[in-house]
Amino acid sequence: MAKGIVIREAHFPGRAPIEAYGNGGFRFADMSHRGSLLCLPSGIHGWEPADPLALKASDFDKLFAEADKVEILLVGTGKDLRPLPAALRAALKEAGISADPMSTGAAVRTYNVLLAENRAAAAALIVVD
Repeated sequence: MAKGIVIREAHFPGRAPIEAYGNGGFRFADMSHRGSLLCLPSGIHGWEPADPLALKASDFDKLFAEADKVEILLVGTGKDLRPLPAALRAALKEAGISADPMSTGAAVRTYNVLLAENRAAAAALIVVD
């Protein structure tokens, strides 16, 4: 018996540079994704924080599960730079992760450089329209 469409969590099982961003999504590994991304050592995950303007530690549960493999987190905060909330910064520091907020475009470019250098980096990229 045929089942309907099965929607699975968006996940690319590997590290890949971000080829393009904007218009509500990203391109990487010859694929496209609508919405925000969380780029981790385990792969690239679809990521939709509850409130992109008020990030909290629970938005980064997947990151914390891999904290031993990440030294730096680039946080693309959309078109404009927004500071990270103090509680989130404290949670990241406790996990041993340095966080750098910046515009999503700057985060994409920096992530690609760090990826090419095989650095222990992750990126949380809020989508830009």
